[in-house]
Amino acid sequence: VQLVESGGGSVQAGGSLTLSCAPSGYTYMGWIRQRPGKEHEGVAVIASTGVTHYRESVEGRFSIARDNARNIMDLQMHDLKPEDTAMYYCAASNLVVHDPNVFRGPSYRFWGQGTQVTVS
Repeated sequence: VQLVESGGGSVQAGGSLTLSCAPSGYTYMGWIRQRPGKEHEGVAVIASTGVTHYRESVEGRFSIARDNARNIMDLQMHDLKPEDTAMYYCAASNLVVHDPNVFRGPSYRFWGQGTQVTVS
């Protein structure tokens, strides 16, 4: 099953965007981004239990949640900064992902095609 992302776009610094990914019925799901010239880095992850993990640089600005009724996982991003500019990928696993691997790309078997977020 392919993950489908939506919601990327361009926004000015300080603005907000919401990314969505469907379907959402995985044990662990999250967003991994690749900034220009950088390696993949985990941003936010949510377990089926509701436990969440956030990268320190987005803590307090980003919020990840599942909407089980709509079978969607959302990432609300506020106070966006130019350094948040990246391709954002939805990633998912049917297995439990343990620290410190929650932000590592190889921990997730299923990936979306990515959605671009540009902050100017």
